Amino acid sequence: MQETLAQLRYGADEILLEADLLKKLEEGRPLTIKAGFDPTAPDLHLGHTVLINKLKQFQDIGHKVQFLIGDFTAMIGDPTGKNVTRKPLSREEVVENAKTYQAQVFKILDPEKTEVKFNSSWMGAMTSAELIQLAAKHTVARMLERDDFSKRYKSGQAIAIHEFLYPLIQGYDSVVMKADVELGGTDQKFNLLVGRQLQEIYGQKPQVVLTMPILEGLDGVQKMSKSLNNYIGIADTSDDMFGKLMSISDDLMWRYFKLLSFRPMAEIESRRQACAAGENPRNHKVALAQEIVERFHGAAAAVSALEAFEARFQRGALPDDIQSVGLKVDAAGIPVANLLKNAGLVDSTSEAMRLIKQGAVKIDGEKIEDVKAVIPVDTNHVYQVGKRKFARVEITLDAN
Repeated sequence: MQETLAQLRYGADEILLEADLLKKLEEGRPLTIKAGFDPTAPDLHLGHTVLINKLKQFQDIGHKVQFLIGDFTAMIGDPTGKNVTRKPLSREEVVENAKTYQAQVFKILDPEKTEVKFNSSWMGAMTSAELIQLAAKHTVARMLERDDFSKRYKSGQAIAIHEFLYPLIQGYDSVVMKADVELGGTDQKFNLLVGRQLQEIYGQKPQVVLTMPILEGLDGVQKMSKSLNNYIGIADTSDDMFGKLMSISDDLMWRYFKLLSFRPMAEIESRRQACAAGENPRNHKVALAQEIVERFHGAAAAVSALEAFEARFQRGALPDDIQSVGLKVDAAGIPVANLLKNAGLVDSTSEAMRLIKQGAVKIDGEKIEDVKAVIPVDTNHVYQVGKRKFARVEITLDAN
C-alpha cells in the first residue's frame, strides 16, 4: 500500500490529508476520484493533462474516475486567480466547448472506466430556495480567507455576489458525487477544501484533496496558457507538437517528464542522472516528445514527426531552446517582413527585406524568396534570420 501511495504522491504538490488517503486505500474498495474542468475554451492543452494524467494513475490502480464537466459553473466564471470579475460564458459557448472535451480526454483516460458528469444535471434542477439553503452553509468571512478575494476586497476592487457561489457549487459537486478524492491545481486548493467542509455538513466522510502543480508553458516562466501563446495543444498537429516539445529548455524538460510522462519514476531519474554525467539531453527530449505525440496521434505519427524534425531542424543545426512568440493579426495575415520585426528578429522591415533578398531568412529550414509574402493566421513555424537568430512564431486572429 505504501508503494501505491508513493506512486500517487509522485508529481503531486500536496495531499490533504495523506493519512486519510491511506485509510481509504486500505478499505480495499474502488474509490471515487473526481476532477472538474470548466469548458471555457474548445481545446485542452498539455497543462490541463497534468490532472488528467493523475486521474489515469488512479484509474490504472482500479479506482473509479468521474470526469466532471462544469457546464453550470462555467456560466458563473471561476474567479480563481483573477483580479477582476470574469465574464461568464453563454450557454451556447459552454455546450459547444464541452463537446470537444470528451473526445480529448479519452485520448488519455479509458472511456470504459470513466464516468463523465455535467454539474448542470443537478444544479439546473436546484430551486432558488435550495440554492439559498446551500449558501447558508458557508460564511462571507470564510470566503474572504481566499487569497484572491482577500486581495480584491482590501484593494477596493469589486467582488460580485455570484463569484462567492463558484467555490460553493464546486464543493457541492463533491457532495452529489460522493467523492473520496478530488484533484485540482494548486490554485484550486480553497475550492477543494470547501468540498471537504460541505461533505462533513451533509454527513459524508470528507474527501482527500490532492493538488497538482501548474505546468509552465514553452517560455518556462508563466503557466501554460493559450492566451499567452506558450501552450502545446492536444489538438496540435503531430509535427507542431513534436517541434514545440523539442523547443523547451533542458531544465524544463525534467519538469515535463515528471508531470506529463507515463514512464516509471526510476527510469526518469536514471535519465536525469545520465544527463548529469554528460549525456546529450537532446536524446531524452526526443524520447519525451515521441511519447507525448504517440499518446495523442499514434505511433506512426510519432515516428513521422521525428523524421520531419530531423530533416528540418537538426540538419539545419537549430538550437534546442528556441524562444516562442505569439502575434495577433487581422484576418488578412501579416507580411513576413513585419512578422520578423515584431518577433524581434530584425530591427526594421527594410532590414528584413534586405535579408530575405540575401537568402538569410528561413521558415522551418527553407529559404524565403518572396519579400512580399504574407503569413496567414493559425500558423506556427520556426523563423531563422542568419545563423543565430531563431523564434517559433504562432500567428492567431486578433478578435478585437
